Amino acid sequence: MGPGGDKIPHEYARTKTLSDVRRRDLVKILVAHLTNEHGTRPPRRLKEEYAKGIICLFPYLADPRSKHGYEHFYDAEDGSGYLAWRIKTLQKEVSEGRMKRSRQLQTGGPTSHRDPLKEDIQWDEQQCQEAIALMKHSTDEVVVKEKMRLTLAYRQKLLHDPENSADILSVFPRFLDIPGLIDQDFRSLFGDATSAKMLEKWTTNFQAKVVTQCRGLTLTGDVQDLIQNAEATEVDDGWDSDMSSMLLLVHLLPPSSQGRKRTGKISARQACDSLVKFIKIGTSIQGHLDNISGSLQPYLLAVGAKKSMIESYYIVIDKHALPCKTSTPLACVD
Repeated sequence: MGPGGDKIPHEYARTKTLSDVRRRDLVKILVAHLTNEHGTRPPRRLKEEYAKGIICLFPYLADPRSKHGYEHFYDAEDGSGYLAWRIKTLQKEVSEGRMKRSRQLQTGGPTSHRDPLKEDIQWDEQQCQEAIALMKHSTDEVVVKEKMRLTLAYRQKLLHDPENSADILSVFPRFLDIPGLIDQDFRSLFGDATSAKMLEKWTTNFQAKVVTQCRGLTLTGDVQDLIQNAEATEVDDGWDSDMSSMLLLVHLLPPSSQGRKRTGKISARQACDSLVKFIKIGTSIQGHLDNISGSLQPYLLAVGAKKSMIESYYIVIDKHALPCKTSTPLACVD
């Protein structure tokens, strides 16, 4: 029946009824499943079928005073019942999220940050399932970001489970169409100070040191071009200054193994290509994804007129392209 649902049939078998707590659990689990499959506004016919199904599974829950026995779970005539009320609660959350966004636009400031790892706001697994069901059918950015923030611990558990980690994009599909969710998770885990360190220090401190160190390398054509572009204010051919300095850093790092089944090390050029790939505007992104072979993911996909004029970046992982919130190369690498 879903997470936490095992207590429901046990209590029913023992008492031939359900306490208010278990009845609420039952309704929440069924509504989570219903909205996950059919959205937050499922048709009346489906709600009625779910209500009938409850009475079929738990006949002692039938109301002898009603016409069919299941109307207290859903009454099609007036749209009342436990299932309908629970669905209305989810619909209200979506509506309140939109109102919240409107208030934020009017005040001009973000709401105060709350650490999602604090115990006082951590949801149980059942609540997480309800939030997941809601997000699968809502693209309201304010609603999704709030639900993502509150399901962080659940998502981390899923990511660290070898049997389920590959399902992360199907369980949380908003990663695929709402930019900034990866960054939000990182900030929630490590705090604003840590998440801002690289962007704060790269241009003022690290970039010049990387270029200086690279002058001591064997100056291949690739390295020379990257050094020239990294120090230029305007670049006509090749990557811009920020991306060039990032790729120079790759040349400073020791070569990596290609894996247990492949001998040798990958070259710096191969490593750079594993960090970022370029396609011209008008090229099919889906076509690029379909042609991926091998396991060197994730990487950045840069889309633009030329390498020095990138309009958008995507993070490519598991043959999906996740949009980056910004087209600034440093922020996208970060």
